[in-house]
Amino acid sequence: MTPGRSAHDVLTIALRKPGDVITLRRCTQSVCRATGLTGSPLVRLTTVVSEAGEHLLGAPGLSAHLRLEETDTVMVTVRIRWLGDHRPPTPLLSAAGRLLDDSRLTGPHDDGHHELVLAQRTEAPAASLADLAADARANLADGGTAADLIEVLRTQNGQLLAALEESQRQQEELQRLNAELEETNAGVMALYSELAGELQATNTGVVALYAELEDKSRQLELANEYKNRFWANVSHELRSPVNSIIALARLLLDPLADPLTDEQRQQVALVQASGSTLLALVDELLDVAKAESGHLEPHPADVDLRPLLHQLRGTLRGTAHPQVELAIPDHVQHQALVTDEVMLTRILRNVLSNALKFTDDGRVTLDVTEKEQDGDARFVFCVRDTGIGIPANELDRVFEEFYQVRGPHQRGRAGTGLGLPYARRLAELLGGTLTLHSETGHGTTVTLDIPARLTTPAPEDTPASGAPSGPAPRTAPEPGATAHVVVIDDDETFLATVPPLLDGLAASVTALSDSTRAVATVAHEQPDLVLLDLTMPGTDGYTVHRMLAADPRTEHVPVVVLTALEAGQVDHARLPGVRAVLNKTRLTAPDLAAVLTPSRTPPPPAAPPPPPTPTPPTPRAEEPR
Repeated sequence: MTPGRSAHDVLTIALRKPGDVITLRRCTQSVCRATGLTGSPLVRLTTVVSEAGEHLLGAPGLSAHLRLEETDTVMVTVRIRWLGDHRPPTPLLSAAGRLLDDSRLTGPHDDGHHELVLAQRTEAPAASLADLAADARANLADGGTAADLIEVLRTQNGQLLAALEESQRQQEELQRLNAELEETNAGVMALYSELAGELQATNTGVVALYAELEDKSRQLELANEYKNRFWANVSHELRSPVNSIIALARLLLDPLADPLTDEQRQQVALVQASGSTLLALVDELLDVAKAESGHLEPHPADVDLRPLLHQLRGTLRGTAHPQVELAIPDHVQHQALVTDEVMLTRILRNVLSNALKFTDDGRVTLDVTEKEQDGDARFVFCVRDTGIGIPANELDRVFEEFYQVRGPHQRGRAGTGLGLPYARRLAELLGGTLTLHSETGHGTTVTLDIPARLTTPAPEDTPASGAPSGPAPRTAPEPGATAHVVVIDDDETFLATVPPLLDGLAASVTALSDSTRAVATVAHEQPDLVLLDLTMPGTDGYTVHRMLAADPRTEHVPVVVLTALEAGQVDHARLPGVRAVLNKTRLTAPDLAAVLTPSRTPPPPAAPPPPPTPTPPTPRAEEPR
């Protein structure tokens, strides 16, 4: 018995033959009725006890003990004991566990017995447990000998009939549930079919919409490509005449040129300033197109801020209103700044120009500071003005390309709406940010924050670049200049500007606009230097250079490339051995004087193998000159 339980024995039966099992079943029924246990619980207990007795018949020392046990309630318990290795079948043990309140198999115990405990709970009060046990024993004594097998079988048949009726009822309930389930499944399948149809229709619509969106996306990409190509072509077509205008104006303003009247000098200066402004706008248009296509790359190098700020001060001071003070620091004490100087200059020039344009009275100030952020050194350029300011609802839109804040303040202030978007794009390429804070009537503050060291690797042989700030002085004539120069360029106007720049540097200049005659002309002239344009129809400068280098008659002649392309657009790998690459827009007489030395080198004694037949490339009209 489990500790903590009280128990009273009712009957012990030795199980040696089948009749003993029947007696055990009858006695179990009698004890159950005496304790108030009837109905289905009685049937379950007597059935399991009978089945267990029959399966264990033949086991040594097999006996059954009927008891009333009490824990929190009264339990009618049958404890079947035996010796040896006999064991009730597993299905019987599983059924007993499901049907009875308590079912346990234990052993072997110290005395070698195994024990199967089968118990069912009854509602009899625990206080009368001893009396219940006495009544059960008395009941067994009164009717134990009188009962016959026929009565027992009749009782069993009645119980079996009740069990069959219960099984039939459960079967009918199960059939009803199956019918309901089938009906539910039919509804679910109908709903599934409906949803599947709707989903298929939706998917068809989504696929059609996706195809339409993809088509629209291709159209937008194509339109954007056309726009960028248009900008590039327009920039190309505008750059050549603008370069020529600037160069001719520079020649007219040269101190060594024929003197001009004051009025003529002022007019030519205006022509040059307008040409420079137009060229800067063309450069911005082209840079915006390159930035959108991912072709605009910074070229970092050490930057000295002092000359950069001095150039900005000299260039922009003349554009300020008389009542506006432009304050740009003269001396900046700073650590090394490594970034793209051209991009930085263009950002500051755009921001300062905007501030001066919309400030009629007061002050425009540029402050330069350094700071540490997350362990990295950074430079902060802050431009403050006391101008008209920008409404709060327009602050985000001013960074849209070609957008301008409408209002009376626009009168007399020309612009394209590219300045701030262009400046922000350049700031991002420099690894920084460009932010704006403004309030109507209280001025605007624009802050450029960039790293002190831009990590993008700079390309080799990148020439210094910057915007022209005025006419370059012409080099004084050199006594006895004997150099002969051949200039190859398809732009007739530009060809007219080169000889004045070489005045005093070269004894003679041959201009050639047909690149297909380049090799023959250079072979005949045997010049000291060839000035070669890159972008030409038919045979371009790359091909001309290769043909000159491959011909034994011209391979010794030094070549200097003149181009309107930016440094990052020049394919230096296709220009091996050139003496220099100069920018047409910023070409000066000192630049040409520098490339004319050293003087002509003699040809080497051994001639190289015959050159391959050149194949003229397809003209690239979209590239700027």
